[in-house]
Amino acid sequence: MKYAMADVRKQLYSAVVADALDQLGFRHQSPRADLLPLTSQSSVLLGRCKTTLWADMAHVDTHPYELELKAVDECVPDDVFIAAANGSMRSGIWGELLTTAALNRGCVGAIIDGAVRDVSKISDMNFPVWARGTCVYDSLNRQRVIDINIVVEIDHVRFTPGDLVIADRDGIVVVPQSVEDDTLRLALEKVHGENMVRDAIRQGMKATDAFQKYGIL
Repeated sequence: MKYAMADVRKQLYSAVVADALDQLGFRHQSPRADLLPLTSQSSVLLGRCKTTLWADMAHVDTHPYELELKAVDECVPDDVFIAAANGSMRSGIWGELLTTAALNRGCVGAIIDGAVRDVSKISDMNFPVWARGTCVYDSLNRQRVIDINIVVEIDHVRFTPGDLVIADRDGIVVVPQSVEDDTLRLALEKVHGENMVRDAIRQGMKATDAFQKYGIL
């Protein structure tokens, strides 16, 4: 069964998706690295991975920004830009101009395993960005994209092009395409179950009794 992205975005959140993946035996799908929402803390980011691999450098770049611009220009609606930069804080590899270009292509957010800059301007565009922190330095001759559209890792968690990724204030969870339908089905079922448990507890049922009845916590 195919689920509409807009419907999934309204109903799901990272923790319930992680619970569904746990049920399916996928127990390491969320980086434990300090990746925080820097520009849009109240929203849920959900889309498909557009992956880039970054490296630090200490020499003059003869083709500056080449692959990062190519990756942004290739974005399609509902893409999430993934920058696997090994947590490097050497420069701010994502900023206002890349955000503007990504928005024009339909990209819905970015997850940067490194630093960003122009946070206030990106916030004004209501573009969700998760990152390790900020750095004022430009990436020129400091960091560059060395490959795109490949499997990358953030904190030993694999992000494959086209995988579904969801992020909110609790964290980031990536859903392998092979179990996407089952994950979404289980997550939506749990949301429905949690709603029943919440209503029962609000009406006076003890938490222990609610768990015994519904099996959901």
